[in-house]
Amino acid sequence: MVTAEAVAATVTDPELPMLTLADLGVLRSVSESDGRVVVAITPTYTGCPAMDTMRDDLEHALRAAGYTDVEIRTQLAPAWTSDWISESGRRKLAEAGIAPPGAAPRRSGPIPLTLSPPVPAVRCPVCGSADTEEQSRFGATACKALWRCRACLEPFEHVKEI
Repeated sequence: MVTAEAVAATVTDPELPMLTLADLGVLRSVSESDGRVVVAITPTYTGCPAMDTMRDDLEHALRAAGYTDVEIRTQLAPAWTSDWISESGRRKLAEAGIAPPGAAPRRSGPIPLTLSPPVPAVRCPVCGSADTEEQSRFGATACKALWRCRACLEPFEHVKEI
């Protein structure tokens, strides 16, 4: 029998199907003990609507692999960060035409008040140009924004830094 961890590592994200939950960094742990499998996942943000589908997909894959006693837990701490996306996941995003996130913002001490949000430098996943502009802060999912490349004029999505 394939290990529960190997099975869980193959489950894809419902919103970014080119990534596994492991690539995305939401698959936190998989443990097996006395025939029981416990999987912990972390949402990319509070209220992520894909969590129910992730749970269902994980449970289905594990049961299909022969595991009968399966529990999927939501682990909120520490909070997910886009830094947890694997290098393989970042490459897969770019290959799918989605700009991967840069480094997540680091904060210590008071959070400065600004009148506009900081705009990250985002490279076009099509031509590689840094001459890009944000079109909409909100894309098809809450974790992505819509951008356009000024060099090749292609629109593309960008996974936000969290």
